[in-house]
Amino acid sequence: MATGFNKPLQEKVVVITGATSGAGRAAALEFAKRQCTLILAARNGAALNDIAAECETFGASVKTVPTDVTDANAVKALATEAAAFGGTLDVWVNNAAVLAVGEFTHTPVEVHKRVIETNLLGYLYGAYAALPYFKQQQQGILINNISIGGYMPVPYGIAYSASKYGVRAFTEALRGELYGYKHIHICNLYPAFLDTPGTQHAANYTGVILKPAPPVFDPMRIAKAMVKLAQQPKPSSMVTGLSPLIKLGYQLAPGLTRRIAATVLTTYFKNAEPALPSSGNVFEPVEYGTSIYGGWNSPADAEVRRKRITTAAILLTAAVGGWMLLSKRKSLG
Repeated sequence: MATGFNKPLQEKVVVITGATSGAGRAAALEFAKRQCTLILAARNGAALNDIAAECETFGASVKTVPTDVTDANAVKALATEAAAFGGTLDVWVNNAAVLAVGEFTHTPVEVHKRVIETNLLGYLYGAYAALPYFKQQQQGILINNISIGGYMPVPYGIAYSASKYGVRAFTEALRGELYGYKHIHICNLYPAFLDTPGTQHAANYTGVILKPAPPVFDPMRIAKAMVKLAQQPKPSSMVTGLSPLIKLGYQLAPGLTRRIAATVLTTYFKNAEPALPSSGNVFEPVEYGTSIYGGWNSPADAEVRRKRITTAAILLTAAVGGWMLLSKRKSLG
């Protein structure tokens, strides 16, 4: 068996959190197709067994470890079990996350707290658990599924935005500490909206049924990006064509971009069908939505997505240009 940073992908030991649905489930299957040794973690033990059985059909060696990533000791135990099962620990994928949507003061503070604990501290605990193994081996790859929310704050998703910005900040700082470890890599992924069950799982305090903002993308794209990073690591990946546009728009005109996002959301809230408040899967796993897809899109919609991205690019350019011209006129007087 090869050792070190040049180990073939099929010989790598990969840990994936949040592996029972959405991008995490897609990633588990993509790594399984390469016969990696997999350690899959999530809160739902039955759903873990289901995805493990599917991965094993591809010839992958799989271990499941029911884990709540808000528990630092549980995440440390996950790393211990992973290293014992695989004999090493090569790739750690921080993917488990939750979402809460609602006006800031209408969303219970306990829900805000739990979102931060899961999305930010859960990723921090993952890095804290994996790094001792990486340092001992002098190699390892930490992959963080952050979302474009790490660059563009989302009105009515305050804790989610805080957590995503926080992950981006702590990993940037951590890179500074690891400058002496040439073969330890931190890879951040920033996908736009994905067709996953995440919206159905979300805590919802808007009073209406939630739907993701179009266009939504195939989560298999981020799964394939994770596999690529496990072979060719790099610091940052946008994954979808919309992500760099969103990032650029917010960098050039943050106030305008925020207002547009808030207007789109408030307009949707006024017209959507009513729904009762729910904490979703923030505190406990739910029994529904354990597939890769949320049913919001299909591969046949690729042309529609392309047209929407093109339209978004044109509108963004026009809006930013107009905003900059208006700002210049105001400054002149």
